[in-house]
Amino acid sequence: MKKIVLLLALLGLLQADEETARVVYDLTTSNMAKFEKNILKGIAVNKAHYEGNLKELEVAVVIHGGAYRFFVKDIQKSMFNTNLKLVEAYPELKKRIASMADTYEVEFLMCKASMSKNHLEAKDVVKFVKIIPNSTIGLIDKQNEGYAYIPVKD
Repeated sequence: MKKIVLLLALLGLLQADEETARVVYDLTTSNMAKFEKNILKGIAVNKAHYEGNLKELEVAVVIHGGAYRFFVKDIQKSMFNTNLKLVEAYPELKKRIASMADTYEVEFLMCKASMSKNHLEAKDVVKFVKIIPNSTIGLIDKQNEGYAYIPVKD
């Protein structure tokens, strides 16, 4: 009897894993419209699709290239403060990004290797972003965990 219960439990775990889709976004764009379309709106639409089909969607975003600008604590104190359109939109944009981490459980991973080139330290980055050694490691790890790869480039 115990073997049957164990077998059913294992089958349930395997089936639950099949009900979860995974995606990793390779985010390098500095384009605010593209970021909003592919990340802020796109992830919400994709999450809704999977939930509507009684499945989960796990999302990770690896941040590097021009995308650092979307994840700073204080845009005014960053090297991105000359982009007036970004500075104006940033308070609302920052709230929306935080909501993605909180509401949709999006995992944001930032490449440490190029942070200094963007004049950033860990203290300058929003708290929900995890710093990883480099973007390649993050992308390799996520793809080896079964995440589908989607680039979001300029």
